[in-house]
Amino acid sequence: MASGVEELLDMLFEMIDEAKNAPFASDKCVIERDRALDLIDDIRSQFPMELTEARKMMARRAEMEAESKRKAESIVRGAEERAKQLLAADTLALQAKQRANDMIRQAEERSRALKRSANEYCEDALRRTEEAVAEAYDEIKQSRSRFRAAANATSAPSSGLSGGSGRTIYDAAADQD
Repeated sequence: MASGVEELLDMLFEMIDEAKNAPFASDKCVIERDRALDLIDDIRSQFPMELTEARKMMARRAEMEAESKRKAESIVRGAEERAKQLLAADTLALQAKQRANDMIRQAEERSRALKRSANEYCEDALRRTEEAVAEAYDEIKQSRSRFRAAANATSAPSSGLSGGSGRTIYDAAADQD
């Protein structure tokens, strides 16, 4: 079994691309309907895995945010403790307050930067996943539509697609319109 939606779509493309030409028609070919439908079913079954990957990315994003928040809180606690120690010494009280504020500001800036970075990473990963899923879904819809059209064409009375042998011939050119 193929490992992903893209690989399954490549297999479907190859099957159509390598299909034998229909007699007396170089723009038409014959494919194995069951095999093509099996590939489409496999593609459908892969979607939950793609969505699982997106969920994992969102969980990683949440973990990164939580970790950055814990680090920021730790830095803030350290800064507050340092400030208390410095305040104990009268001569260093003003300096301690300034350093504590600087440390808190730096910690908050670092926290915002980490959160922003995590959000950008997850947004980009989710966007790419969404695009891949949408592209695969559109391809499935198009393929399904072409196969339905081909199936309907076989049930139409003598449309010239049987080639005289009783076998249905798939018209790929007609599907591209």
